[in-house]
Amino acid sequence: MSLSCFRLQTIPTIRSISHRLNLSHFNSRVRSCSGRNMTQAEMAKMVNGSNCCSSKVVINDPKLLSQKKTAIRLAGPSKFQVIADFDNTLTKFWVDGCRGQSSHALLQQENPEYNAKRDELFNYYHPIEYDPEIPIDEKTKLMEEWWGKTHGLLIEGGLTYDAIKNSVAGALIAFREGVVELFEFLEERDVPILIFSAGLADIIEEVLRQKLHRTFKNVKIVSNRMKFDQDGNLISFTGKLIHSLNKNEHALDMAASLHDHLGEVDDHMIDSDSVKKRTNVLLLGDHMGDLRMSDGLNYETRISVGFLNHNIENSLDNYRKGYDIVYLDDAPMSGVVKLVSELFSSASD
Repeated sequence: MSLSCFRLQTIPTIRSISHRLNLSHFNSRVRSCSGRNMTQAEMAKMVNGSNCCSSKVVINDPKLLSQKKTAIRLAGPSKFQVIADFDNTLTKFWVDGCRGQSSHALLQQENPEYNAKRDELFNYYHPIEYDPEIPIDEKTKLMEEWWGKTHGLLIEGGLTYDAIKNSVAGALIAFREGVVELFEFLEERDVPILIFSAGLADIIEEVLRQKLHRTFKNVKIVSNRMKFDQDGNLISFTGKLIHSLNKNEHALDMAASLHDHLGEVDDHMIDSDSVKKRTNVLLLGDHMGDLRMSDGLNYETRISVGFLNHNIENSLDNYRKGYDIVYLDDAPMSGVVKLVSELFSSASD
């Protein structure tokens, strides 16, 4: 394993605001930069006997899924919305044989002292985030405390927008194949895509700009929003704090508008009231906790799609029980593109 690849895998574990991966799973991958948990043959053998369409997709209840697809198709695109996690859902888990960086982990301040301070916060609060013994009310307060302190360090440390752009430019992060096609298909049908993240909206927007080289009018990022002065210096955060335990449709009321760096852009297509009237949902996630992203929406029909990127053998049973469709081993987005094309075959539907 090359030294550069080793660094890319290990550094993000402490650069994260809220790294959602289990650390034991992450550390098991540091041994090999290009390996995978399972071969294709092993996966096929492991899912043998389950209701699956191929070695890379598992459908727990095909009949129920068919019923949901029919209900959504009959209601039409005007009643439909997509709720998507960002890291390891829209983005790849593996990039060029190495563990890809998350949007949270890639941020590097110009002052390395403040990177170290954020590392210290991560090391203290991250175990609390996943501790099942801590009551949810207490944990929520601690998460608010963690995020608040982290945001304070970003301001105090003099974060600039140039640092965000440089961090993204040097990051090992990439979108799954098919994401652009999915966004274009939904944009043509005026279907909103809500990207929910407990991280930083400005970083996610910069990743979209640099990696996709375009924007989409139907995409709204529901995340923590930075405010910069005219010189590009971070001066504050706007809206209420969004952390790992309130990353759901309640956060729509807390989210600031999508903007293009220092200026606002028109996002008339997406507002919280109109989105809440769209009661049919396609939910995309890579973590069991992502199933909560639709909490707060009184939906009629929801199709949930989970991307199980690693630790497949130990996690598949839980994922297939939670998600309607599970894609295995860092699969492309092409299966989701096919799904939405089955729901709405033409832009006039």
